[in-house]
Order: sequence, then C-alpha cells, then structure tokens
Amino acid sequence: MNHRDRSVSALIADHRWGHALASEFYKRDDIFELDIALLQDRWTCVGHASEVSSPGDWTTAELGAESVIVARGDDGALRALANVCRHRGSRVCVEARGTARVLVCPYHAWSYGLDGLLRQARNMPAGFDPAAHALKALPLKEIGGLIFISFGDHPPDFERAGEGLGRMTDHYGWAKARVAERRSYSVAANWKLVLENYHECYHCAPAHPEFSRLHALARPSERRLRLDIDPATGWSDLEAWDAAPDGAEVARVMRSALSAECETGSEDGRRLAPLMAPGLSGDCVFAELGFLSAFLAYADYGLIYRFIPRGVMTTDMEVTWLVHPDAKAGRDYDPARLTWLWDVTSLADKRIIETNQAGVLSRHYAPGPFSLMEPGALAYVDRYLGELSLMARGAHGI
Repeated sequence: MNHRDRSVSALIADHRWGHALASEFYKRDDIFELDIALLQDRWTCVGHASEVSSPGDWTTAELGAESVIVARGDDGALRALANVCRHRGSRVCVEARGTARVLVCPYHAWSYGLDGLLRQARNMPAGFDPAAHALKALPLKEIGGLIFISFGDHPPDFERAGEGLGRMTDHYGWAKARVAERRSYSVAANWKLVLENYHECYHCAPAHPEFSRLHALARPSERRLRLDIDPATGWSDLEAWDAAPDGAEVARVMRSALSAECETGSEDGRRLAPLMAPGLSGDCVFAELGFLSAFLAYADYGLIYRFIPRGVMTTDMEVTWLVHPDAKAGRDYDPARLTWLWDVTSLADKRIIETNQAGVLSRHYAPGPFSLMEPGALAYVDRYLGELSLMARGAHGI
C-alpha cells in the first residue's frame, strides 16, 4: 500500500495510545500542510519586547507562508501586522528587524504607519479609500516581555496559559530583561520529532552529560510537577496539556531543582551574570506556551526557544538568551560562558534528532512505547492528534 493511501483520519484512528507516531506523520506533505494550518491558528512567541522598545522599532517572524511585522507605534503600543502589502501582496518588510518612521513596500512604495494605516499610495484612481487598505491587524499578547501572535482570526483562549507563564516571567524579571545573544540551529527533521525530543529527558543522560550533571530533571525520581504553593514565589506548577482540545491554549510551567551547590546552568555551576531574580539560586523553571514556544528561567539568565517548521523535514531551533537590562557583555558576563550550555545542548539535539528522522524513514520503523520518563512527549503527541483530528475533519473532511 502506498503511504498516501491511508487518510489522515485513518492514521489517527490507527494510532496506538502510549506509543510514538507512525512514520507518515513525519514525512507526508499533506500532513505537513495540515500541521502548518494548525500551528498558524495558535499562539506562538515571536520575540522579546526589548527588541522593539522604542517607537519605530519593528521585527518580523515567519510561520509557513505567513509573515508578521511586530511594530512599536508612535503611541508606544505594540501591534502585529500581516506582512502583506494591500496593493498586490508583496512583503512590506524583507529584513528581520529595523527602525523606521514608516513602512514602505519595496515593490510600488505604498507607505504605512507603524499602526498599519496606509499613508501614501501613488497614482490611484478617483474614489480610492486609503482607510480601507490598512495592513491587516493580527492578534497579539505580551506576557512579561514575551510577544505572542497568532495568524488566525480566532486563536485559542490565552487566559489560563498567560496567567501561568506570567507568574514565572514576573518572578524572574523578564519584562525588563534584554536580549544578550541569539543563535539558530537548522535541523533536518520534521518539527514533531524536534518538539517530542524537547518534551522528554529520557535522552538527557546519554545525549547531554553537561545538562544532566547540572539538572535534577535528568534523574527519573526528580521529574514531577510541584503542585504545592512555593513559599518563595506564591505559585504552583501548571499542567494544562489535556489530550482533548478545550478551546484554550496549552501551557506548562514546571519548577525544577539544580544539582547540589549549583547556582545556574553553566559549565561549573557558578553564576554567570547579574541576578534577574534577587536571592534566587539553585533552581530553575521550564515553561511552554502553545506548540512551538518554550522557555527556561535561571536566577541570572533566561532562554527563549522558538521552533520554526521550514519544510516537511526541516525545522529551525532559535535560541535567545536574556539577561538583566543593565548587564554589559565583557563587564558583567562573558558571552561564551553564557551560551555554552545551551549551545552544546542544542548541537547535540540537532545530531540525535536528525538520526531519529533517518531511522523513522526506514521501512522497518514501527512506533515504540513511551517510557516512564517521557510523559511530556506522550502528552504532546496526544494533544497534537486531538487538534489534528479536528483540523482534518473541519478543513478537509478526511
């Protein structure tokens, strides 16, 4: 049987609970198209507010064929604008980020304000209404300096996820943080293999000795949610990743201990930069919001992980390091030491995920059972299948 002979609904129905996905989910063009439509309708992090801190600052982000401009207007407000000129559809901003008083389309020079309103369009016929040709506004939320957008008109409810993540970002001072470093890692694998890997630490001991030495999460007995109220923060962990879609965005916030006498995620366990959360040391918080955004907070620095599907078997992992707003490179922190752990970890992830993808393409691949150390990957797969089932039935009736 040709692998395209089975419908998406049949593949979902055939899935064996507690097991990995069938190979078709990682290689079929039609499933990838459904995936992108699903992901575009959800919330995804596109960066940090420090990168668009002044009026006129803008940045762009892409997901599938869609592109967004996030701009700081003259009124100080952040807006998300579809990066599609209202004339003939050209991208308006073609660079990753910049600063400008107006946004000018490079094709025919239609000009837009930072609020998206059309300012100038040359030689248009009588009766042309500039007010009817503003850039399309997209949903935007800002939580603790983190900017989330959706390309959908009706994205999932944000309240539960935003509240949980907000407790973490408030505690660690992320709203006032600034970007210290950013690196991108291109992975030759389907986005779901990349995210499944991120959601489990079963692989940590064999693949990440540097991480495992520092983090209690790598040890089976330490992987658990802490539903008690933390006396230092006043909040508990959040697990909002039910298998059945419920109209709300998925989220997870999980406190975790560092190994004895470790202060942060560094080569020697010692602090790397000025404290972002005064008095905190010896623990960290892992968090996720939506399907493509993950975060990690230490006392002295933070991480934003953005996962960006580029093709059926191509995914970018973008890692951004946050530090205290007053911290200066070379004076308060060494960039090489700051990035060491999550650079070496990301490179190792790239290697093992690409090896995973190669094996999944084999005719001898059969989905195996998740281990007791992979509850996050199991939950991720379950929720994905629930969402994909709705997408397949609603959009294509298949």
